Amino acid sequence: MKKMSFGMMTFLETGLNSEGFVTNHETRIKQCLEEVKLADDIGLDYYGIGEHHRADYAATSPEIILASAAAMTKQIHLGSAVTVLSSSDPVRVYESYATLDLISDGRAEIIAGRGSFTESFELFGYDLKDYDQLYSEKLNLLLKIRDEKNLTWNGKLTTSLNNKTIYPRAKSNLKISVAVGGSYQSVLRAANLGLPIVFAIIGGNPLNFKPLIDLYKKTYLEKGFSEEDMEIAVAVHGLISEDKDILEKYYPSHHAQFSQIASERGWPEYTKESYKANMKRGPFYVGPTKEVTNRLINLIEGLGFNRLLFHTPGSYMPHEMTMESIRLYGEAVVPKIKSVLQKQ
Repeated sequence: MKKMSFGMMTFLETGLNSEGFVTNHETRIKQCLEEVKLADDIGLDYYGIGEHHRADYAATSPEIILASAAAMTKQIHLGSAVTVLSSSDPVRVYESYATLDLISDGRAEIIAGRGSFTESFELFGYDLKDYDQLYSEKLNLLLKIRDEKNLTWNGKLTTSLNNKTIYPRAKSNLKISVAVGGSYQSVLRAANLGLPIVFAIIGGNPLNFKPLIDLYKKTYLEKGFSEEDMEIAVAVHGLISEDKDILEKYYPSHHAQFSQIASERGWPEYTKESYKANMKRGPFYVGPTKEVTNRLINLIEGLGFNRLLFHTPGSYMPHEMTMESIRLYGEAVVPKIKSVLQKQ
């Protein structure tokens, strides 16, 4: 597999409390630009912004924010986390990220997903009954747009194209990864296409994803793709702080956000006991540097992946705490993980 790389991602959470939102979209977007500049300065490999179309997240157009970030960064790769491809136009997605690729001198990426939130379907006129078919067809079209200059395409749920080239052309190959949750079908799709994969882990014991990762590896190699090109990413929520009360300070925002999602989806009540269990054994890596480092090393060794995306802050936290977390991740956690892995 490719060598281990380390990035971060955000949904630009605005936070919830009893009075509504903790911060506004303008402030959160401006904070984001400071965060990505710091991530670049300390040598992280990737910064991703997830597309959402709801009030508690500030990133409906990640590529616009990333274009601003491209002008103030030097080496960090910039991309989505994720692009909700099922409700997007693949032609427009390619045009936007190819433009970002030119602005950033070849540092753009796309992480394409089906989207765990579905608000965009109504906004852009898509039917949820076509959820899976839309994604499959649009992913295939996006790949053909990237790979073929003179494209002919017979679309069913997408437009048909006759000997068309989509401009501008990206400077790089424009890496397109597939984001998955716990779906075997999605894992097999990525492996059969030979695409990088991103496992978004937001519930349960992260080590339970081992069979899915093994399935991806097995299928990828059976299809004849090179092991040297294989890239498997895992995305987990985290916030690093030496504040001894960090778990108590993180709880109100985290509880409010996940309780809101639980109520929308008919999930069981999100209790403080659930919170404590998730922080100890689940996919939330919140705590001091040493503890988070050790847990992440166990995660990497247990699952066998080669790209870590640290979703910070995951639930809204004061900007200075988010900046501290990014700095500790890049300057303390990542070097320690690299050191341990190099000795193995």
